[in-house]
Amino acid sequence: MGSKLTAPRIAGRKLQNGDEPLVMLTAYDAPSARMVSEAGADMILVGDSLAMVVLGYEDTLQVTVDDMVHHTAAVARAEPDCFIVADLPWMSYHVSKTETVHNAARLIRAGAHAVKLEGGHERLPMIEAIADAEIPVMGHLGLTPQSVLAMGGFKVQGKSTQAAMILLSDAKSLAHAGCFAMVLEGVPNEVGKLVTQSVDIPTVGIGAGPDCDGQVLVFHDVLGIEDRFKPKFVRRYAGLKADGVEALTAFASDVRTGAFPADDECYHLADDEAEALGLYGSAASTPDEDPLSSW
Repeated sequence: MGSKLTAPRIAGRKLQNGDEPLVMLTAYDAPSARMVSEAGADMILVGDSLAMVVLGYEDTLQVTVDDMVHHTAAVARAEPDCFIVADLPWMSYHVSKTETVHNAARLIRAGAHAVKLEGGHERLPMIEAIADAEIPVMGHLGLTPQSVLAMGGFKVQGKSTQAAMILLSDAKSLAHAGCFAMVLEGVPNEVGKLVTQSVDIPTVGIGAGPDCDGQVLVFHDVLGIEDRFKPKFVRRYAGLKADGVEALTAFASDVRTGAFPADDECYHLADDEAEALGLYGSAASTPDEDPLSSW
């Protein structure tokens, strides 16, 4: 379970060593963190995906460090039995090493146990700076959502031999720079397997095949809360949006027909208090009489 997990312990979790796969889910607030924890996940990712599934943006580029701090703190206050990783959002680790470490520290102070950032060799100085500050850092390669404009959309990465070899080189560089684990997103199964078998730290896949050392999915996707689109790699285990809309529609109907609230869903005065207000006896027997007129 997550409370026993630390970055060094996670760093040693490899399928090829006979270890159990790592289970990671996103969470963005206290209720979702409690649910993920009670489900027995190893890690919670407070992902910048909150921009799309919680805050209503079209991509992750709009989310800020303040947003991430706010939601990381909400997750941490739930005291989940999971290792908490918080995303460094776009432009929070691109300018300088000093600013990068400062932003990483804000997420740690908010309750994260580690931070995650996207990119390969171009991010090595920032990864090394975070690691030098003794903050555990997780990498993220393949389809990196913060690069959506440069990539021209959300597209599978590493599809050619050359692209796969570049990704493999980046993965080795991230491990050497001090990452304790890395997310592999949106790459062919074969590339996910190649990278996983070539690095000593665990890979956590999302659309990267079954051979990664763990898997991660978005909370809202797994539970069917988000149904506007469904990536190929998503498996829905519930349909909470449909169930929720049905329940809310029933509530609206009960309000409009007077079926809600029922008597047992209301608070009542003691008889003597009601009588003092003129709600019993002669004062209440005449419909047109003001109940407070006896005062």
